[in-house]
Amino acid sequence: MKYFFTLIVIFSMISCDNDDSIETIDYNKQNEKEILDYIAKHHLDATKSSTGLYYVIEEKGNGKTPDINSVVTVKFKGTLADGTIFNETDELGLALDLQTLILGMQEGIPYFNIGGKGILLIPSKLAYGTNGYEGVIPPGSIIIVEIELLDIDFEKQNEEDILNYINENNLNASRSDSGLYYVIDKEGTGEYPNSNSEVTVKYKGYYTDDKVFDQNDNTSFNLQQVIPGWTEGLTYFKKGGSGMLLIPSKLGYGTRDHSVIPGGSVLIFDIDLLDVK
Repeated sequence: MKYFFTLIVIFSMISCDNDDSIETIDYNKQNEKEILDYIAKHHLDATKSSTGLYYVIEEKGNGKTPDINSVVTVKFKGTLADGTIFNETDELGLALDLQTLILGMQEGIPYFNIGGKGILLIPSKLAYGTNGYEGVIPPGSIIIVEIELLDIDFEKQNEEDILNYINENNLNASRSDSGLYYVIDKEGTGEYPNSNSEVTVKYKGYYTDDKVFDQNDNTSFNLQQVIPGWTEGLTYFKKGGSGMLLIPSKLGYGTRDHSVIPGGSVLIFDIDLLDVK
């Protein structure tokens, strides 16, 4: 299906009406009735939030939950109360920055985990207000969004978390083009490994809250057998060197949970490069 508008336009906060002086109709009361009628007609088990947003969780999902700083990939269909479709995605969904969306979407999407799906019933005060949108969405309209949260891109959030950690701990860190941050405490005097080298390291791995998830005093492996943040990061140290790697999730274990590591996690490693072959 070809989009009538891109989703960023359809769900843009710019379209919301914040001028209360224009409110000549009590859309709040009207919208509440429309939403409750819709819920009754379709036999929905809906929850109302303190803002007036109604939401239905059909599947909660079992992945990570987004926050306002997240970029999410969602599959959705947006309709008016009479069933008129004003926009929908294909099966692959669209990637969206939550901060660019209308208030009802900003609030509603974080009720779901990755893999979750359900319905958002959004009153006009959390959507397009008294102005509507260019004849497609009438003034004062509630909108119904069937939504599935496919994934979360943690790049923006990870970057902020890493920079906060660096500032709080007064680290002298460098950033590579990939988004990896590294700190060289001791350069070492031996050779640099390459991405195919066999290395022996001592390490401690922990999160930005300093909770340790793994450590080893002497372990050997090929740099092709580890996460991309290690494959790249260890090449910045010579044999005998030591320091720190601050690895965003895209260079670690991604958006999905991996063993004890929650999806989207920044990973920090204290590294001693003991040997290179």
